[in-house]
Amino acid sequence: MASPDQDLAPVLDKDGVRLTVDDALATVTLTNPAKRNAQSPALWRALAEAGRLLPGSVRVVVLRGEGKSFSAGLDRQMFTPEGIPGEPTFIDLARRDDAGIDATIAEYQEAFTWWRRTDVVSIAAVQGHAIGAGFQLALGCDLRVVADDVQFAMRETSLGLVPDLTGTHPLVGLVGYARALEICVTGRFVGAGEAVSSGLANLAVPAAELDAATRDLAAAVLAAPRDAVVETKGLLRGAAGRSYEEQRVAERAAQARRLRDLAGIGE
Repeated sequence: MASPDQDLAPVLDKDGVRLTVDDALATVTLTNPAKRNAQSPALWRALAEAGRLLPGSVRVVVLRGEGKSFSAGLDRQMFTPEGIPGEPTFIDLARRDDAGIDATIAEYQEAFTWWRRTDVVSIAAVQGHAIGAGFQLALGCDLRVVADDVQFAMRETSLGLVPDLTGTHPLVGLVGYARALEICVTGRFVGAGEAVSSGLANLAVPAAELDAATRDLAAAVLAAPRDAVVETKGLLRGAAGRSYEEQRVAERAAQARRLRDLAGIGE
């Protein structure tokens, strides 16, 4: 994929992650196509840093991967006995107490959580393989546009592990418990057609049109008033955790804030 942000000076460019900002639109690009954008703790720290560096002007964040694959999952070196230099191996992690394991995984998860912030809408543009950690990174975003060659797969269970990079909650929310369980425990591939029909992806396009389709969706989001988008995202994100009556109350409160703001008498 050609990079739509190549003419912008990066705000961040390290450890396989580049962040560029063009007014209200930010683009986070995974920049190691030679390794199919394999993920490591260093990449996760860079992704978390990208979230912290977002200017307040940003309303939409696009996440994309250079090359033929969005992200093929964990760097295979993490599975070797020696691991990645400077990072804990799986054996090191297993030997820690519960608090130590919890703290380490929580740090890794920070790369996957900020995409859900209420003040931005995040869009993943996904082509080729999105496996394991790659699948979970795409699931961290609010919306997904996929190329017709996309191959989602959750391979952790087949490795004797569980998906622990925040992917289980959105996966169940998108496709339901039974399909989510089947996808995870079989580790099978989910292609573009099923991704759209199951709700996993918003739309699928030919690979050559992925960037353009993502830009069109971003432009459509940016065309709506920012505060209305923020309030609407907050309402929808919280809906699953509220009862019907609680959601009615939340809708009324959100609308009261919008009416006062539009009338020029808001706080």
